[in-house]
Amino acid sequence: MALVSKEAVYKELCRRQGKEVQDTLLAGRAAVAGLGGLGSTIAIALARAGVGHLHLIDFDRVDLSNLNRQQYRISDIGELKTEVMAKTIAEINPLVQVRVDTVKVTPENFAGIFKDDAVIAEAFDLPEAKAMLADGFFTHYPERYLVSGSGMAGYGSGNTMETRKVARHFYLCGDGSTGMDQAGLMAPRVGICAAQEANMVVRLLLGIETV
Repeated sequence: MALVSKEAVYKELCRRQGKEVQDTLLAGRAAVAGLGGLGSTIAIALARAGVGHLHLIDFDRVDLSNLNRQQYRISDIGELKTEVMAKTIAEINPLVQVRVDTVKVTPENFAGIFKDDAVIAEAFDLPEAKAMLADGFFTHYPERYLVSGSGMAGYGSGNTMETRKVARHFYLCGDGSTGMDQAGLMAPRVGICAAQEANMVVRLLLGIETV
């Protein structure tokens, strides 16, 4: 495996994205809550973009059922998602400082878990978990930013998916309606929603609040 220095990675990112943009992203702090189809794809996109501080939260292990849409491999089955994703990001971009919390987010631990994060990317599967995270966000950190996903199941047109600003510091990505009860989750459409979330996180870290 070729050895590449952090300096070389930084220089190339600056060449690609501009030094001012890259330095701003390197100082940025973002959390990804849930490392399934949405979250694992969001985390990798943010690492490739050069976001310097990523906080990864998930309590689960990789399962065979995850492989149709999540950024894991057969060799990862049985491993903690947080640990696999931290290793993957280290191989993609050594400039990124990764913090992991291998826990289930609850109303009781919410404030402590997210205390250092400027932007939270919500990537939970269950509607009740999404609602719990949004409630915790508005209760504890309304001055920060939340980017969430809703409506990404199936293989319908990707053109129905969008990013919308639904509250002062709250953005929602997806079509808002197509759930798992209507169609299964597949990598392409989940990936579109994940890319929309990651793109909005990057924009917010750069100080751009419009969609």
